[in-house]
Amino acid sequence: MTDSPAPLVAVIVVAAGSGTRLAAGQPKAFVPLQGQPMLAHALRGVTGMREPAQIILVVPADRVVEARQIAAGVNIRAEADPSVSAPVSALDLEVVVGGSSRQESVQRGLARLHPSVEIVLVHDAARALTPSALADAVVDAVRATGHGVIPGLAVSDTIKRVAETAADASQLGTVLGTVDRSELAAVQTPQGFPRHVLIAAVAAASPEMTDDAAIVAAAGHPVRVIAGHPLAFKITTRADLDRAEHLLAAARTPRSSPVFDATPRIGTGLDVHAFDDASPLWLAGLHWPGEQGLSGHSDGDAAVHAICDALLSAAGLGDIGTIFGTDDPRLVDAHGDVFLRETLALVHAAGFRVGNVSVQIIGNRPKLSPRRAEAQSLLSGILDAPVNVSATTTDALGFTGRGEGVAALASAVLVPRDVALPAGSGPGRANDLNLGL
Repeated sequence: MTDSPAPLVAVIVVAAGSGTRLAAGQPKAFVPLQGQPMLAHALRGVTGMREPAQIILVVPADRVVEARQIAAGVNIRAEADPSVSAPVSALDLEVVVGGSSRQESVQRGLARLHPSVEIVLVHDAARALTPSALADAVVDAVRATGHGVIPGLAVSDTIKRVAETAADASQLGTVLGTVDRSELAAVQTPQGFPRHVLIAAVAAASPEMTDDAAIVAAAGHPVRVIAGHPLAFKITTRADLDRAEHLLAAARTPRSSPVFDATPRIGTGLDVHAFDDASPLWLAGLHWPGEQGLSGHSDGDAAVHAICDALLSAAGLGDIGTIFGTDDPRLVDAHGDVFLRETLALVHAAGFRVGNVSVQIIGNRPKLSPRRAEAQSLLSGILDAPVNVSATTTDALGFTGRGEGVAALASAVLVPRDVALPAGSGPGRANDLNLGL
């Protein structure tokens, strides 16, 4: 045992799921991610917390030995605090066999809590890139409020209620109505609770309940939502795993690489979409009512797609087709802000922030000038950097001149995140990514 003070916080890392949708042939938490099990990445996140915590891993019965080996490979205290090199102790981390359901797995973890623990976080190992700072924020909020706390992100897509799933697997059913997304949040983990509240709520819950926050709320306790983090996404499908691979590959780029010298990086992007009578028009992040739309797997926003290509090009991360393939069903009709936020996360993980962006829309319509300021404000807000939007025509030449579609050409300047931008050159943001590398 170490001489560390008795922990006031515990983190139950649930890693007992089968990972059927990932179809990797083994439990999801043990699937390799950049050469290491997903569980190792999740452990780095929770062991990097500001406050040392008791860690309880809940794993399948046939993975207990492997889980202990993975944990031993993560020098828990040393990674959380380089001045400490003590080995992992029984107080630092325990491995528990999971149950037949998530709720039973959490119960088994709760049964192993150290007597000193006051706050319990429950975390999914599948959210392997969750930053340590998010776990810290959840602990702080539980302490400040005395209530359950969950991280969440605002829902940006339009959400529809649909009837029962159609017999045709390619369809979801008939639209019943539109849900007010201002009342929605996409929740994440870790979810945090006062110890006594969670234990009592789980003990009283019905077996079919799987979400910890829902269990606590059903027991009559308040649950609050705090701001989540884009990196706390759940790895459920192969597309999710590919996204995590890209993020980690970018973050692992060595500091000796030219990517991390002090020279600004410049990239360009070009995108083209044909007009489509059946689609609404989305361009430069804006909806243009009454205008002919653009065809595409997503919303066909040529301006946003060109910006993404320019950003990815400048960061040396490939192109939009490589990162966001047309085989990803979640991107069907996705709007530009989804692509921009995901691209920005990749750019940050690669060690850059956006200096400025310029995009020129080429086509006969729509008329940009009445909404230019609106488009610039929207795009600048998402990228946290100045974005200039302009438009031109080709004097009736080519497919844009004939009114067959729209093209967009973009350029982007990236600055290494540890190099200060010149005064007045635009907003910058401190490095808030912690990938546990």
